[in-house]
Amino acid sequence: MNVSVKDAKELLEELVRRAEAGEHIVVTSNGKKIAEVGAVTDSEPKESILGALKGKVWMADDFDELGPEWDEYMK
Repeated sequence: MNVSVKDAKELLEELVRRAEAGEHIVVTSNGKKIAEVGAVTDSEPKESILGALKGKVWMADDFDELGPEWDEYMK
């Protein structure tokens, strides 16, 4: 739904109710999009997953060394 700034001032309560119900509202001025009204979703910060696999993943010391079968391609 698109609504002008003037109409948004008059319809703010209704626009908030509609946004809570899941409707996406775009506020315009002179036909240009200037703001959006939408329901707030999860405002709780998500738990970080950084380091979640620390100590569970192992990589060989020579993982980046190519075997002799690659010699002819590396010349």
